[in-house]
Amino acid sequence: MSEIKRLIENLCPDGVEYRKLGEIGSFYGGLTGKSKKDFGNGNAKFITYMNVYSNPALDLSVTDTVQMAGSEKQNKIQYADVLFTGSSETPEESGMTSVVTEEVNDDYYLNSFCFGFRIYEPSLFNPDYLKHYFRSHQSRKAIAKTASGVTRFNISKAKLANFEIPVPPMEVQCKIVEILDNFTELEAELEAKLEAELEARRKQYEYYRNALLSFDEADNNVKWMKMSEVGTLTRGKRFVRTDIVEEGVPCIHYGDMYTYYGLKAYKAKTHLTPEKAQKMRFAKKNDVVIVGAGENKIDIGVGVAWLGDEDVAVHDACYIFSSDLYPQYVSHFLRTESYHKQIYPLVSEGKICSISAQNIGRAIIPIPPMEEQQRIVSILDRFEALTTDLQSGLPAEIEARRKQYEYYREKLLTFKRKSA
Repeated sequence: MSEIKRLIENLCPDGVEYRKLGEIGSFYGGLTGKSKKDFGNGNAKFITYMNVYSNPALDLSVTDTVQMAGSEKQNKIQYADVLFTGSSETPEESGMTSVVTEEVNDDYYLNSFCFGFRIYEPSLFNPDYLKHYFRSHQSRKAIAKTASGVTRFNISKAKLANFEIPVPPMEVQCKIVEILDNFTELEAELEAKLEAELEARRKQYEYYRNALLSFDEADNNVKWMKMSEVGTLTRGKRFVRTDIVEEGVPCIHYGDMYTYYGLKAYKAKTHLTPEKAQKMRFAKKNDVVIVGAGENKIDIGVGVAWLGDEDVAVHDACYIFSSDLYPQYVSHFLRTESYHKQIYPLVSEGKICSISAQNIGRAIIPIPPMEEQQRIVSILDRFEALTTDLQSGLPAEIEARRKQYEYYREKLLTFKRKSA
């Protein structure tokens, strides 16, 4: 920070000039006169709305294609252009930007929901400086004020033309870019390292889970039984998301089995009214709730051991498995390769994949003595906890690094205004 401070004191001690966008460049629109039939396997590159929305620096490798006749006069993006999303559902999301920070060696056209801004004198700006500036809080707040609408908020190019941006000397811009790019690179490195560590822990848990739940068939202490022989499988009853209330009778929706619940649960995420709950079927303490439907067959059949003292209503895309087995032993087993190899061929595939209670009941489960079931669970729970702790901590670590970047971005991109 001391170096950037010295640069500013030497190069712009009296502050920096602020210029209106309308004075330093011009706006241009995206594609016009195109219909759905023009998109798909086209002959020209097409920059999507989402590519602009999600990338501060435009990623030219992620493009769609569009049919373009050679004689058509449409605007093509150029190096250092600032691309804006023209509309969105909220003012804050409207006007998100992406900057063309690499040389453009092909013809790229912009989505009609977007528009571009081209600077008259590209030598005034480092495109990476613009990349950081137009995603800064101060810039986003000012751009959002130009949006108007009811169901859709549209950015006004006329108002945006009066938006002023600071124009520090190029040397200052380049030093700011160097500092902020380092923050973003460190964030990306941290995220990659944490993801790699998380994947290593997942594989460690999977290895020991499969190893500990694989038994010698000659072992007389282990019984091999169908799940339908060792317990009962009862299908839940239908309710929809609109039936869910903040307080009431606890319930488990099948969608939450994929996104919220792990191997065991003491409390439910969601609730039903007492009136709706009267029509439901319930899992009791030590039952295992098994999901029977999903978007793909990979995770179908996994289960959560219900350990809550209160009975929980179960969705009709799930089954209630009641048995005398140690419930966590069952939920760990329901994630093993041996179990899924048994049920994969029995899954019905379509828009929604599903499996019947009868077919889950066909799966063979090894049953060691209760003491051994509990010992296995104690080991696997430790491995699973290591994975879960890192998984829950990962977003916080990344968010902390992101806030550090945002803090320095706002600090570096706030300049004293030069007097006229």
